[in-house]
Amino acid sequence: MLAQLSIRERYAQLGAEPVGSTPEAFWNFVRAQIEKWTKVVRAAGINRNNRDSEMTRRFAAAAVALATLAACATPPGGSVAEPQTGYFFVGGQYVEGKTGPLMQGQMYVEYQMPARRTQPYPIVMIHGAAQTGTNFTGTPDGRKGWAQYFVEQGYVVYVVDQPGRGRSPYNDSMGPLTRFPSSQIERRFTAQEKFNLWPQAKLHTQWPGEGPNKGQRGDAVFDQFYASQVQYIASNATTQQLNRDAGAALLDRIGPAIVLTHSQSGAIGWPIADARPKLVKAIVAAEPSGPPFANAVFDETPARAWGVTDIPMTYDPPVNDAKDLVIVREEKADGPNLERCRLQGAPVRRLVNLTAVPVLIFASESSYHAAYDHCTSKYLEQAGVKNTYVRLENVGIRGNGHMVMIEKNNLEIAAFIDQWIRQNVR
Repeated sequence: MLAQLSIRERYAQLGAEPVGSTPEAFWNFVRAQIEKWTKVVRAAGINRNNRDSEMTRRFAAAAVALATLAACATPPGGSVAEPQTGYFFVGGQYVEGKTGPLMQGQMYVEYQMPARRTQPYPIVMIHGAAQTGTNFTGTPDGRKGWAQYFVEQGYVVYVVDQPGRGRSPYNDSMGPLTRFPSSQIERRFTAQEKFNLWPQAKLHTQWPGEGPNKGQRGDAVFDQFYASQVQYIASNATTQQLNRDAGAALLDRIGPAIVLTHSQSGAIGWPIADARPKLVKAIVAAEPSGPPFANAVFDETPARAWGVTDIPMTYDPPVNDAKDLVIVREEKADGPNLERCRLQGAPVRRLVNLTAVPVLIFASESSYHAAYDHCTSKYLEQAGVKNTYVRLENVGIRGNGHMVMIEKNNLEIAAFIDQWIRQNVR
């Protein structure tokens, strides 16, 4: 019974952790408590009318029942519960399809629970564009993923497939789909040092694999990674709305959690926190979608009209239309090879639902995000959202590209995130 997900989730919301034990050990504990509190009751002169023996019998009956429950919850061969894994779906609604009612917008959630939970808040991991939850459950060369690492550190971990993606079914009414060609993956994610499309690209050293074709078609590791790439909803606004709603439904079910985002899902984490500010204990944004108001590096197409999202956010003073946000671009960049940021002009509005949420934003040394993630940090700071912005090379983590969770030193980066969480999340 204690191994059931719903029971363990409820205990977690109450700040408790159910663990198995042997019936003998549990009965010895209960018997000691009966003896202790019987003496206290008698010494206090309570229930003198021969009720203390009845109370003792009731204690004993309850102890037998609890011992039986403990025996049922005890896994074979050990006194501590085994790690628990499973899945469920959240969100979604029925819509009318060509053949009848269909469910749309639901989100697949895979959970992993440690044998002994030591961290108070679970981590919800949300992947980026063209990806699925497999980003976090392993690497294309067969190494341990972030999900396993954080479970080993005592966290409960929830890994999702975004609505309309992977194991979260797609419906035609959700909008047109698009895909990344392998050439784009090579140039931006896995072999950017061979193309040098931005100044930092040449510093990339952490993609796994060997030989002259590393990070490109025909290399075994690359082919495994590209095999995991899927079609995704082309509209960023639709994607953010679907994920905001499903993410809020997930938090309503599991309680307070840390939301970990990457790339495209960076613009998903902010709306989830906006919708459920009391349930988001922190946001860890690994190279989040940005920078504010327009793209960078490859083009300057307008994007994220609400600053860090394409969908409405709660500002104070209120914003009824994204055009109400005054945009001012910095005259000078903060340093060489960095973008000039777009920030708010007067009146500066605050993202009031995010102000109490601890935020970590980090960028890797050789990613195209190295040129502009500081702009997202500065925009949030200006909007009243205190955050920690880290360039990984400044903490001794060198050579990474955009896909930090599956590169060779992925667990070194996971350890850095874990340390920040332990120091900043309460």
